[in-house]
Amino acid sequence: MLNHIVLMGRLTRDPELRRTQSGIAVVSFSLAVDRDFASRDSGEKQTDFIDIVAWRNTAEFVAKYFSKGRMAVVSGRLQIRDWTDREGGKRRSAEVVADNVYFGDSKRDGDSAGGYQRPYSEQPAGGYSQGYTPTVTSSDFAELSDDDGDLPF
Repeated sequence: MLNHIVLMGRLTRDPELRRTQSGIAVVSFSLAVDRDFASRDSGEKQTDFIDIVAWRNTAEFVAKYFSKGRMAVVSGRLQIRDWTDREGGKRRSAEVVADNVYFGDSKRDGDSAGGYQRPYSEQPAGGYSQGYTPTVTSSDFAELSDDDGDLPF
């Protein structure tokens, strides 16, 4: 059997980090995911709002680096839970349990969406200080010799 789901969308709210009684990190958030097709009636794309749950290191990562409006790619599995509401009614919820969460946009893209701003204390993934942009020169590249001109494709 296979239960694997990959979603790409924007966070609809800031991730909510909690801990179990044994100290395990768990985060919950929701993604707004556009459908690939437009409605016949209005011509507009429909949006699904999907609940996501992540555990342990993935939860810590999401809580630290993601916020409302940020684009995320989530890879995980679909889980259906049965539960009882306050009035005693039986309810059913679907959520995605995330194995991996990736950035779906760059910092610059996230800023234009109005939802993501990196705190000054964070270091970018490359380890550069805030505001540093590496420069690339022609000496950073090597010229390839043209042996026989045949391309492998």
